[in-house]
Amino acid sequence: MSRADVKVGFACNNRCVFCAQGEKRRSVGLLSGEEVVRRLQAGYRRGSGLVLTGGEPTIRKDLVPIVRAAKTIGYDPIQIQTNGRMLRYREFVDRLVAAGVDEISPALHGNTADLHDMLTGAEGAFEQTVEGIGNAVRSGATVITNTVVVRQNLPFLSETLLLLHGLGVRHAQLALVHPVGTAGDGDVDVVPPIREAAEAIARAIRDGRAAGMEVVTEAVPPCLIPGLEDAVVESRIPDTRVIDIDGEAFDFSTWRRDEGKAKGPVCEGCAFYARCEGPWREYPERFGWDAFGGT
Repeated sequence: MSRADVKVGFACNNRCVFCAQGEKRRSVGLLSGEEVVRRLQAGYRRGSGLVLTGGEPTIRKDLVPIVRAAKTIGYDPIQIQTNGRMLRYREFVDRLVAAGVDEISPALHGNTADLHDMLTGAEGAFEQTVEGIGNAVRSGATVITNTVVVRQNLPFLSETLLLLHGLGVRHAQLALVHPVGTAGDGDVDVVPPIREAAEAIARAIRDGRAAGMEVVTEAVPPCLIPGLEDAVVESRIPDTRVIDIDGEAFDFSTWRRDEGKAKGPVCEGCAFYARCEGPWREYPERFGWDAFGGT
């Protein structure tokens, strides 16, 4: 399966301290709806899915007709990646699903308002996102939540998953922060040592699975979570081509494997070498390869 990842603009109602897009919101707000649809038409491939990303897609007033156009073009399935705040309007969620949204991927980064609101830079975001996730679950769409794993939420990953479980979420992802954008050069140090992060992620996966959830992790090499190697999600990510804000398309899957991630000498001989992409290359650049080990 393949999918197109279409950037609809970088405007956002959050100011996450770990945002991979950094300060692009200042230079690129929202593309026009006509331009988004033109890119959807140009980028379509038979049998392709679609994920609408940004920035924050749900702050667009024309998102419903954009989804409807994508469905007419033939994209299937259609996913919205969102911070979840606008999903608190239940009618809006229902309209998105009626227009053709199959999957909703909201993001919750902590189990309390203090933690989530601090990480997202938006007071009230936690309450709105929690309400929005509940609406998404009730809509009947497939809900796959995302939690970006940073230094500040490491001790609370299990509690965050159990909160999501209580909201009806059964599929969750724990994505190790990519140290680029504000995560790489922002005022807040959000990048944890990878072995410490992997240990916290492993505990959370076990706790989430014990509650009946499917929990996966992204950007964590399998050698760091022994016994939970099946949780590494990279092999299940569809081949993705990104249609970036400039309108140019590039093969994100190839970029991720060949440029975004890295493998070092310590990886040679690992039983998972062939299917492991390695960590984001910024981790060994910052911490060295001592934290990694072949299996």
